[in-house]
Amino acid sequence: MDISNSLGFILNKTNSKLKNELLQHFKQYDVTPEQWGILNRLWDQEGLSPKELSELNYKDFPNTIRILEKLEKKELIIKKENPLDKRSSLIFLTDKGRSLEHILPPLATQILKRALKGIDKEKEQELKFLLNKIYSNLE
Repeated sequence: MDISNSLGFILNKTNSKLKNELLQHFKQYDVTPEQWGILNRLWDQEGLSPKELSELNYKDFPNTIRILEKLEKKELIIKKENPLDKRSSLIFLTDKGRSLEHILPPLATQILKRALKGIDKEKEQELKFLLNKIYSNLE
Protein backbone atom coordinates (compact mmCIF):
# COMPACT_ATOMS: atom_id res chain seq x y z
CA MET A 1 0.00 0.00 0.00
CA ASP A 2 1.28 3.43 -0.93
CA ILE A 3 1.03 5.46 2.27
CA SER A 4 1.45 8.78 0.44
CA ASN A 5 -2.27 8.70 -0.38
CA SER A 6 -3.41 7.58 3.08
CA LEU A 7 -5.43 10.00 5.17
CA GLY A 8 -2.93 9.94 8.04
CA PHE A 9 -0.04 10.76 5.73
CA ILE A 10 -1.96 13.59 4.04
CA LEU A 11 -3.02 15.06 7.41
CA ASN A 12 0.55 14.92 8.71
CA LYS A 13 1.99 16.39 5.49
CA THR A 14 -0.54 19.24 5.54
CA ASN A 15 0.08 19.96 9.22
CA SER A 16 3.85 20.04 8.62
CA LYS A 17 3.46 22.41 5.68
CA LEU A 18 1.21 24.78 7.63
CA LYS A 19 3.62 24.78 10.59
CA ASN A 20 6.58 25.47 8.28
CA GLU A 21 4.72 28.35 6.64
CA LEU A 22 3.94 29.85 10.05
CA LEU A 23 7.54 29.34 11.13
CA GLN A 24 8.85 31.21 8.09
CA HIS A 25 6.44 34.12 8.52
CA PHE A 26 6.91 34.35 12.30
CA LYS A 27 10.70 33.97 12.21
CA GLN A 28 11.34 37.72 12.09
CA TYR A 29 9.34 38.08 15.32
CA ASP A 30 11.24 35.20 17.00
CA VAL A 31 8.04 33.24 17.62
CA THR A 32 7.42 29.58 16.77
CA PRO A 33 4.00 28.16 15.81
CA GLU A 34 3.83 26.46 19.23
CA GLN A 35 4.58 29.74 21.01
CA TRP A 36 2.01 31.48 18.83
CA GLY A 37 -0.60 28.97 20.00
CA ILE A 38 0.03 30.00 23.62
CA LEU A 39 0.08 33.72 22.79
CA ASN A 40 -3.17 33.33 20.84
CA ARG A 41 -4.90 31.85 23.90
CA LEU A 42 -3.56 34.65 26.10
CA TRP A 43 -4.78 37.33 23.70
CA ASP A 44 -8.25 35.86 24.25
CA GLN A 45 -7.87 35.44 28.00
CA GLU A 46 -4.97 36.30 30.26
CA GLY A 47 -4.45 34.84 33.70
CA LEU A 48 -4.63 31.19 32.67
CA SER A 49 -2.59 28.56 34.47
CA PRO A 50 0.02 26.48 32.64
CA LYS A 51 -2.28 23.46 33.07
CA GLU A 52 -5.18 25.31 31.42
CA LEU A 53 -2.95 26.43 28.55
CA SER A 54 -1.73 22.87 28.14
CA GLU A 55 -5.28 21.55 27.87
CA LEU A 56 -6.52 24.34 25.58
CA ASN A 57 -3.62 23.81 23.17
CA TYR A 58 -3.68 20.00 23.29
CA LYS A 59 -0.02 19.96 24.37
CA ASP A 60 1.46 17.79 27.07
CA PHE A 61 2.23 19.67 30.28
CA PRO A 62 6.07 19.42 30.18
CA ASN A 63 6.09 20.76 26.61
CA THR A 64 3.81 23.63 27.62
CA ILE A 65 6.15 24.50 30.49
CA ARG A 66 9.12 24.62 28.07
CA ILE A 67 7.17 26.88 25.69
CA LEU A 68 6.22 29.18 28.57
CA GLU A 69 9.83 29.37 29.76
CA LYS A 70 10.94 30.43 26.28
CA LEU A 71 8.18 33.04 26.04
CA GLU A 72 9.16 34.37 29.46
CA LYS A 73 12.83 34.55 28.43
CA LYS A 74 11.76 36.56 25.36
CA GLU A 75 9.79 38.85 27.72
CA LEU A 76 6.50 38.12 25.95
CA ILE A 77 4.79 36.75 29.07
CA ILE A 78 5.12 37.03 32.81
CA LYS A 79 4.20 34.48 35.46
CA LYS A 80 2.40 35.69 38.56
CA GLU A 81 1.60 33.76 41.69
CA ASN A 82 -1.93 32.39 41.75
CA PRO A 83 -3.64 34.11 44.71
CA LEU A 84 -5.94 31.10 45.16
CA ASP A 85 -3.16 28.52 45.06
CA LYS A 86 0.37 29.59 45.98
CA ARG A 87 1.77 26.41 44.38
CA SER A 88 0.70 27.46 40.89
CA SER A 89 1.16 30.47 38.67
CA LEU A 90 -0.99 32.41 36.25
CA ILE A 91 0.29 33.62 32.90
CA PHE A 92 -0.06 37.18 31.65
CA LEU A 93 1.16 38.98 28.55
CA THR A 94 3.74 41.73 28.72
CA ASP A 95 3.32 44.85 26.60
CA LYS A 96 5.75 43.25 24.14
CA GLY A 97 3.57 40.13 24.00
CA ARG A 98 0.42 42.19 23.54
CA SER A 99 2.00 44.15 20.69
CA LEU A 100 2.28 40.97 18.60
CA GLU A 101 -1.51 40.54 18.64
CA HIS A 102 -1.80 43.04 15.78
CA ILE A 103 1.02 41.44 13.78
CA LEU A 104 0.90 37.64 14.01
CA PRO A 105 -2.82 36.83 13.52
CA PRO A 106 -3.00 38.69 10.19
CA LEU A 107 0.05 36.71 9.01
CA ALA A 108 -1.61 33.44 10.05
CA THR A 109 -4.85 34.49 8.33
CA GLN A 110 -2.92 35.23 5.15
CA ILE A 111 -1.37 31.74 5.21
CA LEU A 112 -4.73 30.10 5.85
CA LYS A 113 -6.36 32.04 3.01
CA ARG A 114 -3.63 30.82 0.68
CA ALA A 115 -4.08 27.26 1.94
CA LEU A 116 -7.84 27.41 1.37
CA LYS A 117 -7.61 29.00 -2.09
CA GLY A 118 -10.18 27.40 -4.38
CA ILE A 119 -12.18 25.94 -1.48
CA ASP A 120 -15.56 27.57 -0.91
CA LYS A 121 -16.96 28.31 2.56
CA GLU A 122 -19.29 25.32 2.47
CA LYS A 123 -16.42 22.93 1.74
CA GLU A 124 -14.32 24.63 4.44
CA GLN A 125 -17.09 24.06 6.99
CA GLU A 126 -17.43 20.46 5.84
CA LEU A 127 -13.68 19.94 6.22
CA LYS A 128 -13.76 21.34 9.76
CA PHE A 129 -16.69 19.09 10.62
CA LEU A 130 -14.94 16.00 9.26
CA LEU A 131 -11.65 16.74 11.01
CA ASN A 132 -13.45 17.35 14.31
CA LYS A 133 -15.39 14.12 13.80
CA ILE A 134 -12.16 12.18 13.27
CA TYR A 135 -10.73 13.76 16.42
CA SER A 136 -13.81 12.97 18.52
CA ASN A 137 -13.82 9.37 17.25
CA LEU A 138 -10.32 8.99 18.68
CA GLU A 139 -11.11 10.45 22.10
